Amino acid sequence: MKATAAVLKEPKTDLILEEMEIDAPEAGEVLVKMRGVGICHTDVAAQEGVIPLPYPSVLGHEGSGVVEAVGEGVEGLAPGDPVALSFAHCGECVWCEKGRPAYCELFPAMNYFGSRMDGTTTMKQGEEDLHGNWFGQSSFATYAIASAQNTVKVETDAPLELLGPLGCGFQTGAGSVLNVLHPEAGESIAIFGCGGVGLAALMAAKAIGCDPIIAIDLNPGRLEMARELGATHTFNPTDHHDLVWDIMADAAPGVHYSFDAVGLGPVIRQALEVLRTPGHCATVGFQGLEHEITIDQGHLLVGRNLSGVIEGDVDPQKFIPRMLELHRDGKFPFEKLTKTFPFEQINEAIAAANSGEVIKPVLVFDS
Repeated sequence: MKATAAVLKEPKTDLILEEMEIDAPEAGEVLVKMRGVGICHTDVAAQEGVIPLPYPSVLGHEGSGVVEAVGEGVEGLAPGDPVALSFAHCGECVWCEKGRPAYCELFPAMNYFGSRMDGTTTMKQGEEDLHGNWFGQSSFATYAIASAQNTVKVETDAPLELLGPLGCGFQTGAGSVLNVLHPEAGESIAIFGCGGVGLAALMAAKAIGCDPIIAIDLNPGRLEMARELGATHTFNPTDHHDLVWDIMADAAPGVHYSFDAVGLGPVIRQALEVLRTPGHCATVGFQGLEHEITIDQGHLLVGRNLSGVIEGDVDPQKFIPRMLELHRDGKFPFEKLTKTFPFEQINEAIAAANSGEVIKPVLVFDS
């Protein structure tokens, strides 16, 4: 069938809206008519060439919409179901079977290579392959092919156009706190980087009663949002000669947990140094596939942990409903982080994300 996609012809160029043909769903797949899709830092990194891609490609991996058709063998999903899409995984390897599909043994092949596992593409332009299947969806398009495993049915009362970021950015932040750090009420946490991922982590920390909650960012508007969402202390590094010392002065002898959504070496080092002993830092910030960081071994030997985390180490089929339950209870107001743009303004939305003007741009499609 015909659809419209935002096509990336080569790195460091704008996306171009073009007509293309999308496959009917094969066995185990679903065809989704898109209603909304978030713009994630990983999409931007791919557009800039930081992540190698085949070209032409279609990005987008925070999609939500309505099931249009299902392939052979799909159970639990039917045309008309509202859904949110997440990352692809095999469902059969040891990590998938243990409920940790973010570490699926086939994760790179299923999410980054631009094709199905058999090498076929889900999209074409005439005789030319259009590399879709980005994170198992390529949702910068009016329709997307996903697998049943990364398609999560949601309640009809959920704000469907805004749900896509729950499948990546928001679950990365919230999942890292709830599934990896496991803080308890009354324990302290420092959040480095208050974009969509960091603020999702902050909301999760607030939901379970962390105190104090310390937010660090260079953007005054994001620090203001952090305070609105529950931060007890905020720090702009430009205002502090010794940021680590000043944070520890407010959370002596240091915080129980820290979360890094930036990925720069000096920031990861600070996120580790503000910990008390023992303490645990989770880092999710991405600055390239080859990115060296330097820390002092002494910070680890005294009982501190530094963990890298993908996708919040969650099973989206279980965790997206958990976030929606928190949202219904007023404890995870993710809509405060979003601003919607028409699909046709995708390049303007990406620019707004890059400038920091908007925390989480979400493209919306005609219903």
